[in-house]
Amino acid sequence: MKVYVGIDLGSTTTKSVVLDEQGRIFGRGITNSRSNYDVACEIARGEALADARFKIFGELFAKSPELAATRDDFLALLRRNFRLEQYLNSLGELEAKSLVLAGQLASVGAPAELVPGLRRIFSAMREEAAALYAPGAKARSDFFRDLAGSRFAQLAKGEAASSGLDFELLVSMYDKSILSVENTLASSAFQELLESAVHRSISQHASARLAHELEAACREALEMHLVEAISVGTGYGRARLPFPKERIRSEILCHGLGAHAAFPDTRTVLDIGGQDTKAIQVDEHGVVTSFQMNDRCAAGCGRYLGYIAEEMNIGLHELGPIAMQSKKPVRVSSTCTVFAGAELRDRLASGHRREDILDGLHRAIMLRAMSLLARSGGVHEQFTFTGGVAKNPAAVRALRALVQESYGTRTLNISADSIYTGALGAAIFALREDRPGAEAAPILVGGAACS
Repeated sequence: MKVYVGIDLGSTTTKSVVLDEQGRIFGRGITNSRSNYDVACEIARGEALADARFKIFGELFAKSPELAATRDDFLALLRRNFRLEQYLNSLGELEAKSLVLAGQLASVGAPAELVPGLRRIFSAMREEAAALYAPGAKARSDFFRDLAGSRFAQLAKGEAASSGLDFELLVSMYDKSILSVENTLASSAFQELLESAVHRSISQHASARLAHELEAACREALEMHLVEAISVGTGYGRARLPFPKERIRSEILCHGLGAHAAFPDTRTVLDIGGQDTKAIQVDEHGVVTSFQMNDRCAAGCGRYLGYIAEEMNIGLHELGPIAMQSKKPVRVSSTCTVFAGAELRDRLASGHRREDILDGLHRAIMLRAMSLLARSGGVHEQFTFTGGVAKNPAAVRALRALVQESYGTRTLNISADSIYTGALGAAIFALREDRPGAEAAPILVGGAACS
């Protein structure tokens, strides 16, 4: 089966989209961007191709009346088990590297209890792993670093209290090992992890009557050969992607085309990523007609929001929900990362509520974006907001209000999968290179239009 791959290497995350020959979105993958861009690219691609296997599973199950009845439940179980296998695999690598490091330190005077203490922490994390992916469990992050890091720190506090080990010493074992784990491709290939997930899922789900047929369908799906016809790259780090120059496209072109594929009536696109903001105008074919970008400073982008979250000692994903509680937003005069901490502390010291400060901050960010939109040609009737910041409800609220103030009623399109827009555009370019004139299916799963 021939597929086409788009890779968007952003400053904070690397995304991949796989299209089939009909232009359907067949798989998606996302991972942290890291110092080793080749690894980030391969992991995102591997995630997307593994996700494509789930599509194949579903199509094969639909052919059997008995399997069709259990398809949705089984696929949900399979996805959870695949994530569990990935988590356990990475956790095993993290434990191995941490124990090697601790052993080296023990030989030069570190407490002898350091290695046993780490073993207890990792043992507890393995025992808890299944609960992270149980039915109804809310995913706290897409990334191993976030999931493992927060739990390791919590367990390390308990271990330090009970064994007398230094908490900072324990955490340093994690900090010094996690980068190595992230910058090394998983010791088990995605295919192996998926096979393990299949076996686990069949044993948990299938009755004896269905087990044989279910296993046969899964085996057929696993053995189907996916041929990557063409891959195209884009994104902030596109120059570092291991692709030939002729298969690298600008972020502007890819986000414009990807937004058009998701919402065909789109004429204006706003993308806010980790390091930059892009205001783009496109025609009825998704071809860019004009654009504006922020300057080299990351003010008002995802990195700025990350800095604010660190200053307030909260998770990045908490900023929007907290700001949504505001009743009286505070005016924020600067979105410069250099001065943000000082102004934030000054506002808090003045007695302002943090939700009001954060609400004002989101409005200040969107005012910068509105300036770019105005210079690019304004906001047309069909307006699409993409990028990681589009997941932030306070950012969306502020943008909607400012657009209403300046342009009147507009249809604001936001997809739950908007972070993949650039990768989708790259994948469409890959498809068109092989099949000139081909279009992606005009649906980005999870899309929604909001007036």
